[in-house]
Amino acid sequence: MIAKEKNKSRNKLSLKKIIIFFSGIIILLYLIILYNYIFNKNEVLAKETGVEVNSNVKISNANEINLDEVINENNKENGFKEEFITEEVDLEYITKYQSNAELPKGVIQVVQEGREGKQEVTIKKTYENGEIVKEEQVNSKITKAAVNKIVEVGSGIGSTYKVKVGDKVYIVSDRAEIKLEPNENSTKIATLGKDEELTVLEINGDYYKIEAIGIIGYVKKENVTFRNKENENSEQNNNSNSTNIRKLSFNMELNKPSGLSLEQFKKILTDSKDVNKVMQNNAEYFYYIEEQYNINGLFVAAVAIHESGWGTSKISKDKYNLFGYGAYDSNPYNGAYEFSDYSESIDLIARVFVKYYLNPKGTSIYGGEQASGKYYNGPTLTGVNTKYATDKNWANAVYKHMEYLYNKL
Repeated sequence: MIAKEKNKSRNKLSLKKIIIFFSGIIILLYLIILYNYIFNKNEVLAKETGVEVNSNVKISNANEINLDEVINENNKENGFKEEFITEEVDLEYITKYQSNAELPKGVIQVVQEGREGKQEVTIKKTYENGEIVKEEQVNSKITKAAVNKIVEVGSGIGSTYKVKVGDKVYIVSDRAEIKLEPNENSTKIATLGKDEELTVLEINGDYYKIEAIGIIGYVKKENVTFRNKENENSEQNNNSNSTNIRKLSFNMELNKPSGLSLEQFKKILTDSKDVNKVMQNNAEYFYYIEEQYNINGLFVAAVAIHESGWGTSKISKDKYNLFGYGAYDSNPYNGAYEFSDYSESIDLIARVFVKYYLNPKGTSIYGGEQASGKYYNGPTLTGVNTKYATDKNWANAVYKHMEYLYNKL
């Protein structure tokens, strides 16, 4: 009886050991399979991208990252496909505006030119039946920092400003004599009319040595002013009858200024719809971008109104971003760029339009730069709409805002 009990106990113990043994083998095999799957997958990615797997951005020197086998296997049957491309692109600089009481009101002066940086961005492209249906940025990494542009904006009166060598001055008298030497008895070499632009080469007592239309000579200081003739006209004729205003049309070229004066921009952007006074308080910057970048400021203002709902959108209020710049469809709020103030977003989007959308590749633009023309399809609303907005009605909506503003002149 005792022997039978012992045999029974021994059999139970052996069965338990067998179960534990085979369970251990199964767990070990599972761990080996999992290990091979994870590290083989990472090895494939590392070989494809040329960098370590743990890198935040996988650099490929603008080559396509072939991830079809990894992320698109289940999409082949329904015609969808995704691919990721990493490339190095320009990092646009920020423009800082500063007040200067020594400059006449409305006059702008660049004291530091901006310099673009570099960044690596990863773009996800989605295809449907071979056609691109969506393209968005999913990651970025700065490789070279940009240098801010600094612009001084005049807040004083013309008489307080001291002209420097290199400044542009304008004749204010009906006519001014250009002398060979800086004295009253010197030989007259030319007579120039009112509003003629002169470049100051030297300052000599009561005279400026100037260059204009191929002439080099001396003019009396009292016959010229530093204040830009367009600024003077806008202050004297603070109304909508300016002959510089371009005729509004849907097909107008947007890579040319609207011709509105500073005061006219302030007038049309003062509106009851602007409940937070965002457009009203930043009207001057739509004038300044015309002066610097050869773009239609009325168009840029209309885009700001359309994209931000007159400055009421969450992105515009939280991030001072009137255009939703960088707000890609997958994560618009977090993707949107954040600025220190509205002037920065206005200035940046103007340069983006000029560089990428409104001019063909190679066109000379601001600061000695050349246009990329990457998204150029003509300098009109329709041309910009082709690549700038997925909404096909975007151009019509922006034009309605342009008409609304224009009719307030």
